[in-house]
Amino acid sequence: MVANYSEENIKTLEWREHIRLRPGMYIGKLGDGSSQDDGIYVLIKEVTDNSIDEFMMGFGKKIDISITDREVSVRDYGRGIPLGKLLDVANRMNTGAKYDSKAFKKSVGLNGVGIKAVNALSSKFMVRSVRDGKAREVEFEKGKIIRETEIFVSDEPNGVLTCFTPDEEMFGAYHFISENVESMIRNYVYLNVGLTINFNGEKFHSKNGLLDLLHENMNREGLYPIIHLKGEDIEVAFTHGNQYGEDYYSFVNGQHTTQGGTHLSTFKESLVKVIRDFYKKDFEPSDIRTSIISALSIKVEEPVFESQTKTKLGSKNMAPGGPSVRNFIGEFVKKSIDDYLHKNQEIAQIILNKILESEKERKAISSIKKLARERSKKASLHNKKLRDCRIHYDSNHDHRLNSTIFITEGDSASGSITKSRNVETQAVFSLRGKPLNTYGLTKKIVYENEEFNLLQAALNIEDGVDNLKYNNVVIATDADVDGMHIRLLLLTFFLQFFPDLIRKGHLYILQTPLWRIRNKKETRYIYTEREKEKALKDLGASPEITRFKGLGEISPDEFKHFIGKNMRLEPVRLKKNDSVKDFLNFYMGKNTPDRQEFIIENLRFEEDLIEEEAQLLEES
Repeated sequence: MVANYSEENIKTLEWREHIRLRPGMYIGKLGDGSSQDDGIYVLIKEVTDNSIDEFMMGFGKKIDISITDREVSVRDYGRGIPLGKLLDVANRMNTGAKYDSKAFKKSVGLNGVGIKAVNALSSKFMVRSVRDGKAREVEFEKGKIIRETEIFVSDEPNGVLTCFTPDEEMFGAYHFISENVESMIRNYVYLNVGLTINFNGEKFHSKNGLLDLLHENMNREGLYPIIHLKGEDIEVAFTHGNQYGEDYYSFVNGQHTTQGGTHLSTFKESLVKVIRDFYKKDFEPSDIRTSIISALSIKVEEPVFESQTKTKLGSKNMAPGGPSVRNFIGEFVKKSIDDYLHKNQEIAQIILNKILESEKERKAISSIKKLARERSKKASLHNKKLRDCRIHYDSNHDHRLNSTIFITEGDSASGSITKSRNVETQAVFSLRGKPLNTYGLTKKIVYENEEFNLLQAALNIEDGVDNLKYNNVVIATDADVDGMHIRLLLLTFFLQFFPDLIRKGHLYILQTPLWRIRNKKETRYIYTEREKEKALKDLGASPEITRFKGLGEISPDEFKHFIGKNMRLEPVRLKKNDSVKDFLNFYMGKNTPDRQEFIIENLRFEEDLIEEEAQLLEES
């Protein structure tokens, strides 16, 4: 059958309709707020970026951000939007001042799209501009204007107030996690020394820029004091630690480029070159960069990003007709780091020792890696541990957008997830029994242990997290003692050898319901004690209560509810005050009186829950 193709098939969408139909083009993924790159945080960023641009141009040293329930408000104290153009800025595409390089020289947002995307994807959106004693206000619902005031007299200070509520119709049952918002705010102040951001009553400010950023994100001291270097339109800070992997924070015009780009790849190459030249040895790049934690910030005129979400820089030049990004960063790194190392011989020796140590370990496991690769190829053909998905990347932007891999225990659990998953974007890796406790072991064990070697191969992280095959790595274990133990063993493995996976926000714990409570009219899946109390109250007398003791007990038809649109994922995070060493030693090291006391206390709590549950089942 041949489909008809006529004038009726040609449609012209309004700007708001196109944004709501294709939100991924404007804000990346939607999400429910569990992940730092979910759409509700991109909405906050798009509004705040405009306020940051004002600060960068020298107007307004303070920004107030608040989130009450689901309403977000952002107030800056810049020049304010010209009142006659307020409506156009909020609802006419490709409208903004940033096309005029005289008004905004090194701005983040250049396309005039961001604020319109926030408007279209919000159930309520209001923007008020105040300029020199006069103000104007416009209000929308899902991008449709519902109220516009005339210009009125105001005694408020100059600036813009934007209030919006992300639309549940687009984002589902979303929730804001304060830590995700705070992480974004900290980056803003680190990149804009002198700026103060007040968030829900807490003040964020930085005096030392990227130096403060690294101190905030390191949970232990580096091998040497952080090297902090600044030049016109560029700032660099780095040190080495004892962790595995490489950790980078890169920024362009204050925008956190989580996918890197021209500037980051150039910095990594330039760092290798200057180290080789300084020590006059042809070190392997991985030996030089292993265990590095670094931050890079540059300012570019009219930057070109590879998507509207601005997570990857594509610009080749620092400015139209100006020096290339590669030459600019390369020359800065070569001169500044070489000068620093010549002036600080003790630190230069520490760096050399670290490189030699990494080189020694790499050579020690090189032969084991070769055997492990052969073993993983053979194993993957025969034991079907990995049920892969079909799509790993967003073909438009070549990055991991929605792909997820569930790490499960046993055949029954993996079978339930495999049958109920979305085969396009969700993969399943099945563990065989309890994995090895890797606490205190070297990376050599990753290749010698078949289970971890296969897991590493499935994730494609042998050469670093940059090659990670899936955006979301989800630990899916039973909510019993054995399941918790397996979860801890996996966390130990990732914390020991692949902490970047956690720092970059890729690792999650799957939350599955503990109970199913239903009557003849309604079924509810219950995750917490509070939800259980509410369900029992709402569903009336004698509902049927089922306790899920293992993932394998949940049928594939039911599992679809838990790994679909409303999937609950708990992100695994590392904060400054989280000591990985202390955490692993407490939970995975030798028995200590503290841990014994912890176990005894939690056993008492578990016994109370079991007794309460038995009583409920008896009553029902």
